[in-house]
Amino acid sequence: MSSSTELNINIRDYCDSDFEEVVKLWQPLGLGGAQRGDTIEVIRQTLNLGGKFLVMEDSPGGNIIGTSWMTIDGRRNYLHHFGIKEEYQGRGLGKMLLDASLTFAREKGLQLKIEVHQENRRALDLYASHGFKYLGDYDVYIIRDI
Repeated sequence: MSSSTELNINIRDYCDSDFEEVVKLWQPLGLGGAQRGDTIEVIRQTLNLGGKFLVMEDSPGGNIIGTSWMTIDGRRNYLHHFGIKEEYQGRGLGKMLLDASLTFAREKGLQLKIEVHQENRRALDLYASHGFKYLGDYDVYIIRDI
């Protein structure tokens, strides 16, 4: 595997034809899938409501190596399924993808919120270095099947 300086990286908008490759990326990272309601239809709906879904590709292969899915509720942007394929981690690619994500959030002019597993030190350090603050005053609950 080459270093980040040797990689040619492209960050672009998601398209429906990316869905299967994106799900394959998410599974080993524990980011999502159909069991969490992450279907192609849900992605389309969030994009139609003003959200953004970025994919990061390596080149020359054009393989998807990272994702950043942002949804909007009218009050906040929410960053979901932000991750870099394991063999590409530690090369500064997460910073590149987060910078692109923050550009979108700034354009919308809304707060940006993310949920992160407490044991994910690498992600926590990345988010803190970009100005995210730990809220720490509540637990997260969900009903998946309403």
